[in-house]
Amino acid sequence: MSLGLQIFTLFHVLLSLAGILTGLVVVFGFLGAKQLPAWNAWFLITTIATSVTGFLFPFHKFMPSHVFGILSLILLSVAVFALYKRRLAGAWRRTYVISAMIALYLNVFILVVQLFEKVPALRALAPTQSEAPFKVAQLTVLVLFVLLTVASAIRFRELQPNAA
Repeated sequence: MSLGLQIFTLFHVLLSLAGILTGLVVVFGFLGAKQLPAWNAWFLITTIATSVTGFLFPFHKFMPSHVFGILSLILLSVAVFALYKRRLAGAWRRTYVISAMIALYLNVFILVVQLFEKVPALRALAPTQSEAPFKVAQLTVLVLFVLLTVASAIRFRELQPNAA
């Protein structure tokens, strides 16, 4: 791998981790019925940048990561529209929460994939990612995100207009 590609990969990984970390702060905001405008903006910026930079890697065929990137960008477009154009009015509040949570889930899903590919101990447990440890890890993440999304949609709906 060339030095330029290594640097770009590091940049992409750092964006992804920033998107996940800021996304987790946003989730705690949802659960606390707080809007956290700056954290939402940074979550959206870093997560969109993660998806966009994922398409800039050299590739020779369409891969599952491209499907995830396209899905993420669609979800993030909805989230941006709900937050900035519709100002979370009415059903757009729940739409924002759900689209943002699914976009965050997709990034965490990819993080788990990467951890099982790159961390030797995890790779030994699931070398082809079809083994039980990988499936259990991904199922656990999925269940956790479903629960967090439901709780977030309920709690963030309770946000009062002056509580931002």
